[in-house]
Amino acid sequence: MLRYGAEAAPFFLFMGIFKLLGIDAASALGGFIGRHIFYRITPVTDRARANLKAAYPAMNAAEMESIIREMCDNLGRTVAEYPHLDKLKLTGANPRLQIGGKEHAEAAIARGKGLMFISGHFANWEVMPVTATELGYEGGLVYRPPNNPYVDRYISRQRASAGPQIQISKGASGTRRIFTLLRRGLAILMLVDQKTEQGVAAPFFGRDAMTTPAPAALALKLGAALLPTSNERLDGARFRMNIRPAIEFTPSGDHDADILALTAKINAAMEECVRARPSQWLWIHRRWTTPRDATKNLGKTKPQALAGAGAAVEREGSSLT
Repeated sequence: MLRYGAEAAPFFLFMGIFKLLGIDAASALGGFIGRHIFYRITPVTDRARANLKAAYPAMNAAEMESIIREMCDNLGRTVAEYPHLDKLKLTGANPRLQIGGKEHAEAAIARGKGLMFISGHFANWEVMPVTATELGYEGGLVYRPPNNPYVDRYISRQRASAGPQIQISKGASGTRRIFTLLRRGLAILMLVDQKTEQGVAAPFFGRDAMTTPAPAALALKLGAALLPTSNERLDGARFRMNIRPAIEFTPSGDHDADILALTAKINAAMEECVRARPSQWLWIHRRWTTPRDATKNLGKTKPQALAGAGAAVEREGSSLT
């Protein structure tokens, strides 16, 4: 734990400084650090360049660097805004949030089968759960805990100060809670744009990307709506949450094929969101399938590849019906 404390100390020092500065000054300082320091960390920005080059083969170097610099600016701002999540409001004297596509969420709620806001690391990705809470959409947030437990506790507290009180750690252990909330007709908020070792290969920008099959499996089992959602930074620490129409899908009756097909539709929706504002997505992830991934999965049958989330959903469905 001493090691974790030493690792967390600089993080908390910066959080203290950002807290003292106020949200607008903190966001501006974070953006400056992102543009002028983080942008120069070569291994990270080189990964972003490689990903952009593969996604946009015709993009020229100047446009690519502009996107990466803005991405770094946004990342720095997002970190600096953590002490101020409770300042993000839809109404009041200084509203910082806007909402687009609210009618799509209301239609999904009216169905009474639960809904999943599926999103990615767009702008400040904490805006989605905060906005959903501001709108009164009761439910839970699914997240991947940071490795450092002190940082994890801090970020969880900040989320809870403005967003859902229910925070569910990703993995099989969280499936039962997600299932229960959806069965009650409530909302689940999750980011689905990161690579997962237990995922399935689904196209994303024309290349296979290991993607969680959990949203597809849950939607097929429960009839819950899948609402692609993105966050957009408008100016400084002001944002717009954009909700798109629910993904339409007609099951074929082949469960494994349906999970793969619906996961591909989810990735296609996320790709549309990225293409709308490419500089506001986090291009530094190791998102796409590598030769090592392919080697690890060569010996797996289709049922084995889908076993993780699909089997967990089936088990919970059996225990709750």
